[in-house]
Amino acid sequence: MKVKSSTKLSIFDTFKTKDNSLTGEANRQRSIIRILSSKTNPADRTRTGISQEIAKGQGIVWKNIYSGIFRDLDEILLPMGIAEEDGRLPLKRGPKALQEKGIPFYHLTRKGVLIALSIKEIENKENLLEEFFLKSDPKEKTFEKILTNLSKTSPNFTYSIFQKYVKGFCDDKFKDLLPFDLSKLQNISDDSLVIQKEILEAFLKLTKQEKDEAIKFLNEIT
Repeated sequence: MKVKSSTKLSIFDTFKTKDNSLTGEANRQRSIIRILSSKTNPADRTRTGISQEIAKGQGIVWKNIYSGIFRDLDEILLPMGIAEEDGRLPLKRGPKALQEKGIPFYHLTRKGVLIALSIKEIENKENLLEEFFLKSDPKEKTFEKILTNLSKTSPNFTYSIFQKYVKGFCDDKFKDLLPFDLSKLQNISDDSLVIQKEILEAFLKLTKQEKDEAIKFLNEIT
Protein backbone atom coordinates (compact mmCIF):
# COMPACT_ATOMS: atom_id res chain seq x y z
CA MET A 1 0.00 0.00 0.00
CA LYS A 2 1.35 3.43 -0.93
CA VAL A 3 1.14 6.50 1.31
CA LYS A 4 0.65 9.19 -1.33
CA SER A 5 0.54 12.97 -1.22
CA SER A 6 -2.41 14.72 -2.81
CA THR A 7 -0.23 17.64 -3.96
CA LYS A 8 1.23 15.53 -6.83
CA LEU A 9 4.73 16.24 -5.51
CA SER A 10 5.71 12.74 -4.42
CA ILE A 11 9.21 13.15 -2.96
CA PHE A 12 8.14 11.84 0.46
CA ASP A 13 5.73 9.10 -0.70
CA THR A 14 6.47 5.72 0.87
CA PHE A 15 5.29 2.11 0.84
CA LYS A 16 3.73 1.08 4.16
CA THR A 17 4.61 -2.55 3.57
CA LYS A 18 8.29 -1.90 2.79
CA ASP A 19 9.58 -0.37 6.01
CA ASN A 20 8.53 3.10 4.84
CA SER A 21 10.88 2.96 1.85
CA LEU A 22 10.37 5.62 -0.82
CA THR A 23 8.31 4.76 -3.87
CA GLY A 24 9.82 4.65 -7.36
CA GLU A 25 8.03 7.90 -8.20
CA ALA A 26 9.42 9.59 -5.09
CA ASN A 27 12.97 8.51 -5.90
CA ARG A 28 12.57 9.60 -9.53
CA GLN A 29 11.34 13.09 -8.63
CA ARG A 30 14.08 13.48 -6.02
CA SER A 31 16.66 12.49 -8.65
CA ILE A 32 15.32 15.02 -11.17
CA ILE A 33 15.49 17.80 -8.57
CA ARG A 34 19.00 16.70 -7.54
CA ILE A 35 20.23 16.81 -11.14
CA LEU A 36 18.67 20.20 -11.83
CA SER A 37 20.22 21.56 -8.62
CA SER A 38 23.75 20.41 -9.41
CA LYS A 39 24.35 20.11 -13.17
CA THR A 40 25.60 23.18 -15.04
CA ASN A 41 25.81 21.67 -18.53
CA PRO A 42 22.48 22.31 -20.38
CA ALA A 43 22.73 18.91 -22.12
CA ASP A 44 22.54 17.22 -18.71
CA ARG A 45 19.33 19.10 -17.94
CA THR A 46 17.27 17.99 -20.93
CA ARG A 47 14.74 15.18 -20.53
CA THR A 48 17.17 12.82 -22.25
CA GLY A 49 20.15 14.01 -20.20
CA ILE A 50 18.23 13.58 -16.94
CA SER A 51 17.07 10.11 -17.99
CA GLN A 52 20.62 9.08 -18.89
CA GLU A 53 22.03 10.35 -15.59
CA ILE A 54 19.45 8.49 -13.50
CA ALA A 55 19.75 5.34 -15.61
CA LYS A 56 23.54 5.36 -15.25
CA GLY A 57 23.22 5.40 -11.48
CA GLN A 58 20.75 2.51 -11.52
CA GLY A 59 22.49 0.45 -14.20
CA ILE A 60 19.48 0.41 -16.50
CA VAL A 61 18.64 1.53 -20.05
CA TRP A 62 17.72 5.23 -20.09
CA LYS A 63 14.94 4.78 -22.64
CA ASN A 64 13.11 2.58 -20.13
CA ILE A 65 12.64 5.49 -17.71
CA TYR A 66 12.29 8.35 -20.21
CA SER A 67 8.49 8.30 -20.15
CA GLY A 68 8.48 8.58 -16.35
CA ILE A 69 10.89 11.53 -16.45
CA PHE A 70 8.79 13.17 -19.17
CA ARG A 71 5.63 12.75 -17.07
CA ASP A 72 7.23 14.03 -13.84
CA LEU A 73 8.48 17.16 -15.60
CA ASP A 74 5.51 17.96 -17.82
CA GLU A 75 2.69 16.97 -15.46
CA ILE A 76 4.13 17.82 -12.05
CA LEU A 77 7.36 19.80 -11.71
CA LEU A 78 6.72 22.31 -14.51
CA PRO A 79 2.99 22.98 -13.81
CA MET A 80 3.71 23.35 -10.07
CA GLY A 81 6.41 25.93 -10.78
CA ILE A 82 9.18 23.80 -9.27
CA ALA A 83 11.17 23.72 -12.50
CA GLU A 84 11.03 25.83 -15.65
CA GLU A 85 12.54 25.92 -19.11
CA ASP A 86 16.00 27.47 -19.09
CA GLY A 87 16.62 27.56 -22.85
CA ARG A 88 16.83 25.28 -25.89
CA LEU A 89 19.63 23.31 -27.47
CA PRO A 90 19.84 23.17 -31.28
CA LEU A 91 19.04 19.80 -32.83
CA LYS A 92 21.10 18.70 -35.83
CA ARG A 93 19.03 15.66 -36.76
CA GLY A 94 15.38 14.68 -36.84
CA PRO A 95 12.28 16.46 -38.16
CA LYS A 96 12.87 19.99 -39.43
CA ALA A 97 10.25 21.50 -37.10
CA LEU A 98 11.98 19.93 -34.11
CA GLN A 99 15.36 21.16 -35.32
CA GLU A 100 14.01 24.71 -35.51
CA LYS A 101 12.44 24.59 -32.05
CA GLY A 102 15.38 22.85 -30.38
CA ILE A 103 15.42 20.66 -27.28
CA PRO A 104 14.41 22.33 -24.00
CA PHE A 105 16.57 22.13 -20.91
CA TYR A 106 15.46 23.08 -17.43
CA HIS A 107 16.48 24.60 -14.11
CA LEU A 108 14.92 24.89 -10.68
CA THR A 109 12.82 27.90 -9.78
CA ARG A 110 13.17 29.47 -6.33
CA LYS A 111 10.42 27.10 -5.16
CA GLY A 112 12.45 24.22 -6.60
CA VAL A 113 15.56 25.35 -4.72
CA LEU A 114 13.54 25.35 -1.49
CA ILE A 115 12.43 21.78 -2.19
CA ALA A 116 16.03 20.77 -3.00
CA LEU A 117 17.06 21.97 0.48
CA SER A 118 14.67 19.39 1.95
CA ILE A 119 16.15 16.39 0.11
CA LYS A 120 18.76 14.57 2.17
CA GLU A 121 20.87 13.20 -0.68
CA ILE A 122 21.49 16.59 -2.28
CA GLU A 123 25.00 17.70 -1.35
CA ASN A 124 25.51 21.34 -2.41
CA LYS A 125 23.08 22.75 0.14
CA GLU A 126 25.31 25.64 1.26
CA ASN A 127 25.19 27.14 -2.24
CA LEU A 128 21.47 26.40 -2.58
CA LEU A 129 20.73 28.11 0.75
CA GLU A 130 22.57 31.22 -0.41
CA GLU A 131 20.77 31.11 -3.77
CA PHE A 132 17.38 30.73 -2.09
CA PHE A 133 17.75 33.80 0.12
CA LEU A 134 19.29 35.89 -2.66
CA LYS A 135 15.82 36.86 -3.91
CA SER A 136 13.90 36.65 -0.66
CA ASP A 137 11.29 39.19 0.40
CA PRO A 138 11.67 41.20 3.65
CA LYS A 139 9.68 38.73 5.75
CA GLU A 140 11.73 35.79 4.51
CA LYS A 141 14.92 37.73 5.28
CA THR A 142 14.09 37.40 8.98
CA PHE A 143 14.91 33.68 8.77
CA GLU A 144 18.08 34.07 6.68
CA LYS A 145 20.63 34.97 9.36
CA ILE A 146 19.62 32.33 11.91
CA LEU A 147 19.31 29.53 9.33
CA THR A 148 22.61 30.45 7.67
CA ASN A 149 24.42 30.47 11.01
CA LEU A 150 22.77 27.22 12.10
CA SER A 151 23.70 25.56 8.79
CA LYS A 152 27.38 26.09 9.63
CA THR A 153 27.20 24.66 13.14
CA SER A 154 24.23 22.27 12.96
CA PRO A 155 23.64 21.35 9.29
CA ASN A 156 21.61 18.21 10.01
CA PHE A 157 19.25 20.13 12.28
CA THR A 158 19.00 23.06 9.86
CA TYR A 159 18.09 21.01 6.81
CA SER A 160 15.71 18.85 8.83
CA ILE A 161 13.71 22.07 9.29
CA PHE A 162 13.47 22.46 5.51
CA GLN A 163 12.49 18.79 5.24
CA LYS A 164 9.67 19.20 7.76
CA TYR A 165 8.53 22.40 6.03
CA VAL A 166 8.34 20.88 2.54
CA LYS A 167 6.82 17.65 3.85
CA GLY A 168 4.17 19.75 5.59
CA PHE A 169 3.28 21.21 2.20
CA CYS A 170 3.22 17.75 0.61
CA ASP A 171 0.93 16.55 3.40
CA ASP A 172 -1.48 19.45 2.76
CA LYS A 173 -0.78 21.09 6.12
CA PHE A 174 -0.55 24.45 4.35
CA LYS A 175 -1.32 25.65 0.84
CA ASP A 176 1.77 27.39 -0.54
CA LEU A 177 5.51 26.88 -0.11
CA LEU A 178 6.21 30.53 -0.83
CA PRO A 179 6.54 32.93 0.75
CA PHE A 180 8.81 30.93 3.04
CA ASP A 181 7.38 31.25 6.55
CA LEU A 182 8.45 28.91 9.34
CA SER A 183 5.44 29.89 11.44
CA LYS A 184 3.53 27.45 9.20
CA LEU A 185 5.30 24.67 11.11
CA GLN A 186 3.31 25.59 14.22
CA ASN A 187 0.31 23.83 12.68
CA ILE A 188 2.28 20.60 12.31
CA SER A 189 2.53 18.15 15.18
CA ASP A 190 6.15 16.99 15.24
CA ASP A 191 7.67 15.44 18.36
CA SER A 192 11.23 15.64 17.02
CA LEU A 193 11.18 19.44 16.83
CA VAL A 194 9.74 19.65 20.36
CA ILE A 195 12.50 17.32 21.64
CA GLN A 196 15.23 19.31 19.87
CA LYS A 197 13.90 22.55 21.34
CA GLU A 198 13.76 20.99 24.82
CA ILE A 199 17.36 19.74 24.55
CA LEU A 200 18.62 23.13 23.35
CA GLU A 201 16.85 25.03 26.14
CA ALA A 202 18.11 22.56 28.76
CA PHE A 203 21.68 22.63 27.41
CA LEU A 204 21.84 26.42 27.71
CA LYS A 205 21.05 26.15 31.43
CA LEU A 206 23.80 23.61 32.20
CA THR A 207 27.13 24.46 33.80
CA LYS A 208 30.29 23.90 31.75
CA GLN A 209 30.97 20.60 33.54
CA GLU A 210 27.39 19.45 32.98
CA LYS A 211 27.65 20.41 29.29
CA ASP A 212 30.86 18.38 28.91
CA GLU A 213 29.21 15.39 30.60
CA ALA A 214 26.11 15.72 28.37
CA ILE A 215 28.25 15.85 25.21
CA LYS A 216 30.24 12.81 26.38
CA PHE A 217 26.99 10.94 26.99
CA LEU A 218 25.60 11.85 23.55
CA ASN A 219 28.87 10.81 21.89
CA GLU A 220 28.51 7.36 23.45
CA ILE A 221 25.01 6.80 22.06
CA THR A 222 25.34 8.32 18.56
